[in-house]
Amino acid sequence: LAYEGLATTDDIRLGLKKYLSAMFDKGVDKRNMHFVISSGAQKEPKTQTISNELKKMGYVVNNVTPEQEARFAFHATVPPPFADNSFMVDIGSGNTKVSWEEGGSIRTLELPGAKYYEKGTSDEDVYAQVKAGMAKVPEGKRNVGFILGGVPFTLADQHRKGEERYTVLKAPQDYNA
Repeated sequence: LAYEGLATTDDIRLGLKKYLSAMFDKGVDKRNMHFVISSGAQKEPKTQTISNELKKMGYVVNNVTPEQEARFAFHATVPPPFADNSFMVDIGSGNTKVSWEEGGSIRTLELPGAKYYEKGTSDEDVYAQVKAGMAKVPEGKRNVGFILGGVPFTLADQHRKGEERYTVLKAPQDYNA
């Protein structure tokens, strides 16, 4: 409702209190409550309203940059033995983060998110941006790609065989849209 402009600040505050109360009921201490706003979420104007309400309630709100997200995702996802021949892609709705290791540091780039069409961006424009961006990933790092995000998870879930940490994706025709 907040994103659609149908919630007042009082509605947001009450919703947050209800949401937090459920966590407190499970034993989470208020001092251990931390909020992080992703770089994609920060692109939505209504996120600022939610952030402001959390701050008024006494919570610390941390904003994460696309570069930070890409670095964190690389370290959390890519096993060290793959760091020399792979890259990581985190496909979010607001933006896509790409990262790889080069010269002892993590390189990152930001590309359009999965909901680019909401901004009136054409498929062709996004294709060109992604193609140009991915060309920056060194050829030797393109052997293995680790992909995160809601859509990749949904696709991988169609063929998962339990709780394995990684799922090797199949050919596109092997999936139901």
